[in-house]
Amino acid sequence: MRLVFAGTPAVAVPALDTILAAPRHEVLAVLTRPDAPAGRGRAGRPSPVRVRAEQAGLEVLTPRRPGDTELLSRLTDLAPDCCPVVAYGALLPPAALDIPPRGWINLHFSLLPAWRGAAPVQHALLAGDDVTGASTFRIEEGLDTGPVYGVVTAEIGPRETAGELLDRLARIGAELLVATLDGIEDGRLSARPQPLDGVSLAPKLGVEDARIRWPDPAPAVDRRIRACTPAPGAWTTYAGRRIKLAPVELTASSDLDPGQLRVTREAVLVGTGSLDVQLGGVQPEGRRAMAAEAWARGARPGPGDRFR
Repeated sequence: MRLVFAGTPAVAVPALDTILAAPRHEVLAVLTRPDAPAGRGRAGRPSPVRVRAEQAGLEVLTPRRPGDTELLSRLTDLAPDCCPVVAYGALLPPAALDIPPRGWINLHFSLLPAWRGAAPVQHALLAGDDVTGASTFRIEEGLDTGPVYGVVTAEIGPRETAGELLDRLARIGAELLVATLDGIEDGRLSARPQPLDGVSLAPKLGVEDARIRWPDPAPAVDRRIRACTPAPGAWTTYAGRRIKLAPVELTASSDLDPGQLRVTREAVLVGTGSLDVQLGGVQPEGRRAMAAEAWARGARPGPGDRFR
């Protein structure tokens, strides 16, 4: 099929690469978000998808809004049969949805209808799900509500972070997306409406969502940190200043109050609402990441000191 691929972050690149390697499909152009300001000079930084598309010699479309007249005109001229989408980052208006006769096919990193929204992997980790996966569905005007073509499941590792899980789902989801495109072209696949039961929402996590709640039980503290790694970055405060934390290890002890610190020769421990946890890496505000033991040697927390 003749395709226009839509995607923006690095997690969309495996799908683009897999489609480019598929002999049955031709990528006519790539749609991605405009260059984002970055760095001290706030110079525009191209999206990972744009970088990969330009390496492949593809036309790149970067409208401010996907409903811009110029974009709609160019899509009409390109006349794609179908438009695969992976984390494009903007809602597509009806005028755009109507252009490809076989629709816009989205790769979403959850088992729909669970975790509709921008942060399905993070919310799956926060909720303590054991299994997640990826789904392909036809985009309609609702948020991730369209009929589903296919799914692939994956167990969540006990120590996986959101970044690690998302990278894994991006790879297996890329194969699912190509299989879906093949099935649509052959007429073998038909989309099925999502069930009404089991709907859950996964809005983007903000900075306050990433703040660690030390009175929570240790497994919940662990899940929040992993769900917010690498972004937006789990954090707490010490001596009035923010400090980011890498994933922690659960212990068998429960001697400390929530947030209370204890430094031993082997570890830095923090109390929670249940078991204590052992710190891994830490990143004090304005400094580089370091091992918890190195941080403790400089900060020298006393018996009554704690994270807030």
